[in-house]
Amino acid sequence: MAEQIRGFYDELAEYYHLIFENWDDSIERQAKILGPLLASQGCGTPSKILDCTCGIGTQTIGLATIGHRVVASDISKRAVDRARREAQRRSLEITFHVSDITSLKEIAENNFDAVVTMDNALPHLSLAQLGQAAQAIASKLKPNGLFMASIRDYDALILDRPTIQSPAFHGAPGNRRIVHQVWDWIDDRRYIVHLYITVESGRAWQAHHFVSEYRSLLREELSNLLREAGFTDIRWILPAESGYYLPLVLARRSS
Repeated sequence: MAEQIRGFYDELAEYYHLIFENWDDSIERQAKILGPLLASQGCGTPSKILDCTCGIGTQTIGLATIGHRVVASDISKRAVDRARREAQRRSLEITFHVSDITSLKEIAENNFDAVVTMDNALPHLSLAQLGQAAQAIASKLKPNGLFMASIRDYDALILDRPTIQSPAFHGAPGNRRIVHQVWDWIDDRRYIVHLYITVESGRAWQAHHFVSEYRSLLREELSNLLREAGFTDIRWILPAESGYYLPLVLARRSS
């Protein structure tokens, strides 16, 4: 599973920003939501934050821009390399590591005020791997430190098991792109995502195809895994309350 996840994000690294209408705007918009939310949980600016599935840096860059000290890691070296370049281009001091969330052994630091994993990264993992990840994350937090994650609303999605995500059209004529997903369900809980990013260049169009597997992770399942790893004060915040585009879970490492 780790190799499949790594391969998916390695291949996607140079194209990931194209998913967004404007990636820089999305970085800023998410930071404006997540920053106050972290502050409301005692993680004021500056706090020491680990983004342990940083990808190309959407949340890492945003949190660093608003004044947090951020350490970032990801299983994909190409994604980390891209995130490092993006941080350097913005003159941000961020420490990057290539590390698997199920161990985080490459990260020597601990006692983080908060550890975050965003953008539906956790549902790539099996339940056993999720348990390992929860333990690894707890080991990096200070006592009573905050864990925050975002996942899709699988409690609702498994009722309908959608097979396609409607296309999004970005850009202007001559430099447009179409982004959409096709979901092939393996069983009641697992599905294969086919992500297509079709880019216009002049008179030609080029389609890029990326494939990965996810598991429909229910909120109660993740809550139970966090409890087993020693987390307390587990709370879910849905988009209608947070303004964020995915459900969020907050939890505390027990002291």
